[in-house]
Amino acid sequence: MFKAPESPYLVPFDGTFRVTDASTSPLTDAKPHKGKHRRARTEALNKLLRVLAAGDKHALLLVFQAMDAAGKDSTIRSVMQGVDPSGCQIYSFKKPSNEELDHDFLWRTTCRLPERGRIGIFNRSQYEEVLVVRVHPEILDYQKLPDDLGRETIWEDRLTSISQQEEHLARNGTVIIKFWLNVSKDEQKRRFLSRLDEAEKNWKFEPKDVVERRYWDDYMAAYEAALNATSRPWAPWYAIPADNKSYMRARVADIIIDTLHSIGLRYPEPSDKERAEFAAAREELNGDKV
Repeated sequence: MFKAPESPYLVPFDGTFRVTDASTSPLTDAKPHKGKHRRARTEALNKLLRVLAAGDKHALLLVFQAMDAAGKDSTIRSVMQGVDPSGCQIYSFKKPSNEELDHDFLWRTTCRLPERGRIGIFNRSQYEEVLVVRVHPEILDYQKLPDDLGRETIWEDRLTSISQQEEHLARNGTVIIKFWLNVSKDEQKRRFLSRLDEAEKNWKFEPKDVVERRYWDDYMAAYEAALNATSRPWAPWYAIPADNKSYMRARVADIIIDTLHSIGLRYPEPSDKERAEFAAAREELNGDKV
């Protein structure tokens, strides 16, 4: 398994993470995700993605979770801008369909896991089942759960299932990095008002987002429980400050690049048989008069 890149935003693996201690503003004076710095990161990502595809032994799964208006969509778009689209796949998970509700809660994300040699991106994920559903437990009434399912332990049980699946995936070559984009309540308010005040942003605003804002403390408690239960060396969480978008995007990009470096990617070495076939092909091509 890979080693999680060091970062001041790495959620510890011992269950000591506290939301109240997690900064929503930058802690370091690091390079932003603009201009030449963004181009350099894009070039680095493209090179690593080619080696990832050639090796065909690992997949990279990026999970993004956040409160509304934290910048999930724009971060994914900005960090992956210019990256070869043939090596990536992005899925956004919204309200489950009837087909998805006819399976266990991990089924719909399991079906979207990236193949070896590719990067998969989850915009929201299986973690919604221990975040929004935990904040609104009445949703469980519509999930077709068995009558004898113990609801008093359901959140701990679901978190255990998620963590065990992540460990299984890690053992089999899927490298998992999870980002919680940590926006402050004041900054979220500012962004909501911007969506109302600027005509070109009106389409982004949904009244239900303001309703969900009323449950802020409940969401913070759910995030704290989820991150403590599932931040592990094989599937770490990073609580990235999200009040400054350029800084946030830069830290996400840097962690992705550091992660790909950490797993020792390299182009495959040809076997003796393949080298002989290459030599024969070269001889034939050099002798071709066409």
